[in-house]
Amino acid sequence: MTKQEMFDKFVEFMARFAEYKAVAALRDGFIMTTPFTICGSLFLLIANLPIPGYPELMASMFGPHWTDPLNAVAGGTFNILGFIAVLAITYKYVEAEGCDAIMASILALAMFVIIMPASVAVDGGALAENVMPKLWAGSNGVITAIMVAFFTSVVCCWCEKNHIGIKMPAAVPGGVARAFEALTPGVILFTTAAVVFGLCHFIGNTTLPELIFAVIQTPLQGLSDTIVGGTVFSMLMTVLFWAGIHGPNVVGGILNPLMIANSLDNQKILDAGMSLLGNPDAHILTIQITDTLMKPGGCGATFGLLIASYLVARSQQMKTITRLGTVPGLFNINEPIIFGLPIVFNPYMLVPFCLAQLAVMLISYGAIVIGFMAPFSAIQVPWTTPPIIAGFLMNGWQGAVVQIAGLAAATAIYFPFVKAQDNAFYKEEQSEAKEHEYKEEGTPVLNH
Repeated sequence: MTKQEMFDKFVEFMARFAEYKAVAALRDGFIMTTPFTICGSLFLLIANLPIPGYPELMASMFGPHWTDPLNAVAGGTFNILGFIAVLAITYKYVEAEGCDAIMASILALAMFVIIMPASVAVDGGALAENVMPKLWAGSNGVITAIMVAFFTSVVCCWCEKNHIGIKMPAAVPGGVARAFEALTPGVILFTTAAVVFGLCHFIGNTTLPELIFAVIQTPLQGLSDTIVGGTVFSMLMTVLFWAGIHGPNVVGGILNPLMIANSLDNQKILDAGMSLLGNPDAHILTIQITDTLMKPGGCGATFGLLIASYLVARSQQMKTITRLGTVPGLFNINEPIIFGLPIVFNPYMLVPFCLAQLAVMLISYGAIVIGFMAPFSAIQVPWTTPPIIAGFLMNGWQGAVVQIAGLAAATAIYFPFVKAQDNAFYKEEQSEAKEHEYKEEGTPVLNH
């Protein structure tokens, strides 16, 4: 099998993988969590603006506890990420199957609550019973939420499609009928949840979220937080996008839950009064790096391509595409470049498209490792925030400097390839111009 055939099979596999119902539901479900994490980040950002003297000024104006309402909003969004995820993923999966998505989502939420820890340790070692700890409703419970969402979706769709349930007469209102139809999947789900809770409690003196966190989520977060993991994820995004598959969506469906959990774990370190800078327990790769810093201009760090094009472009095609792509690129939207240049299946652009984003990721990673920039907390900005501004808002002037360095590296990587692409376009335009001129000169003039 040739390298091209192997690549084609890889692309074909990833295209099919992206269309799997579970993968699509995971991706779309976590997209639905975005308003909550972004809104929570905005309030957290207001409470922690990276401006010298800002906390003291606000405290003098509004009192020493001025951040409490802002932190309440952050806690009410970040700390229920598991609840949001289980609802959103279930809804997207069941909706795609054409079944009752609302009822399935509610059943999934109930099942998730059943298997959660029902107590929390308080001062003195005593246990507060009949509570829902935010610790397991948030990032620590994300993997459990995903598993519950898939299990609930399969059970509900199977029952509905096979007409397994209590059927009410036609005269009964639709809402009442659907409520009774949900009894059968509800009994199946809640019985399963009770058995799982009992097994974990009586055999292991634990709960399913705690067990999954220790056995699955912690190792996965550890793997995602390595330079090797970051390299693999970055390369997959760009290779797939170059092949015409939306790599960030495919990879992000799996990667983003782990990256969000990493950033929320860092926030817990800050909340405990410790610093992230130089802290061995802090995660380096977080959602801010994978979703914002390493993609200035969009996937592939294509704003570097635009800068390189402004420096060398002679062809009208390159100049036109660059002008069209600049304003969207400022807001990290690069579809005009991806499909207009194009980058997709463009042999000139495969290498820089992959290497530029990887270089930006490595620069960001290295800046944290050497202590120039602190690891990121829970503060996020909308993905459309322009480069450099995004870095400043999330991590102060150090974040802005790191983004500038990343853009410079991306521009340097794109430069020779953009020049080669532009030369090809320019020669083609010159050839077409000469051909057009020849045809005009060779056309006889008719005398009237």
